[in-house]
Amino acid sequence: MLESSVLSGVQKGQLAINAGYLFIFLATFILFQFLSQEQEAQAAEENLGAAKDRKASNALVRISRFFNRYFLSWVRGRSYWDGHRASYRRKLIASGLREEFNPDEFIAFKFFMVFFFPVAGIFLTLSDVYRFEGNTLLLSAAGGWFYPDLWMRGRITQRQRQVRRSMPFIVDLLALSTEAGLDFVGSIGKVVEKARPSPLVEELDQVLKEIKVGSSRADALREMSSRLDMPEINSFVAILISADQMGAPIGRTLRQQSDQIRTQRFLAAEKAGAAAAQKLLIPTILFILPAVLLMIMGPIIVQYVQGGGR
Repeated sequence: MLESSVLSGVQKGQLAINAGYLFIFLATFILFQFLSQEQEAQAAEENLGAAKDRKASNALVRISRFFNRYFLSWVRGRSYWDGHRASYRRKLIASGLREEFNPDEFIAFKFFMVFFFPVAGIFLTLSDVYRFEGNTLLLSAAGGWFYPDLWMRGRITQRQRQVRRSMPFIVDLLALSTEAGLDFVGSIGKVVEKARPSPLVEELDQVLKEIKVGSSRADALREMSSRLDMPEINSFVAILISADQMGAPIGRTLRQQSDQIRTQRFLAAEKAGAAAAQKLLIPTILFILPAVLLMIMGPIIVQYVQGGGR
């Protein structure tokens, strides 16, 4: 009876693995059904010169670019993805990935990851590097769908950190340029030309391009604030627009903003230092304090034991 139940469990496990493999096979079959349709569209784009070499953040993006053109048939022109397109368009700009993906391509990249994770798991299993069960492979497909969003969120956080680090220096350059006699647009151009490349410089370059094509200075700055979505940039842009509308000197406003930003950075550093001291308290109590007590009390305990407890 016990042996039959064990065999039944093994059979069920094998059935689950076979079901996972069947799912991968069916998904791959459906994928290549779209191959011929999308291949014609891609060939037409290449003939027209629309397909160009673009940046790739890592090897995975470079590999996916060949397959994404086939997944695009599931996304392109479908109204279901309209809401996602608007959200991903702004996130791609905020994360600095707008030169690598458009919204449709990013959604296609998510579909690619749904297939890539299980296929990679099957390859590792067949190579005896690591054995994945069928249920794990199915869960990895779900993880593949959410992985691009987590990756993009990390890029946004990293980019915002770089903007905060470079902001005081950039604002100082803007203040010096305006105090030297340049107008605000000319100061932005000088900063873009002379400053070290950074996400904030890229955003100022975009502001300059929008102004040159006819956008107002206030609207271009608001768009930059919306793209970065940072409290520091929002406050900076609001003060600049207000000073411009009231006719206040831009150079003096920028100098005040520079001093305020440096003060905020100093306060943030003090706050981080206080938080670090609190975090160090637990490992100090758990590891360092017992070692110190052992060093102090150890000789006393040894003498007590050797003395027979006297």
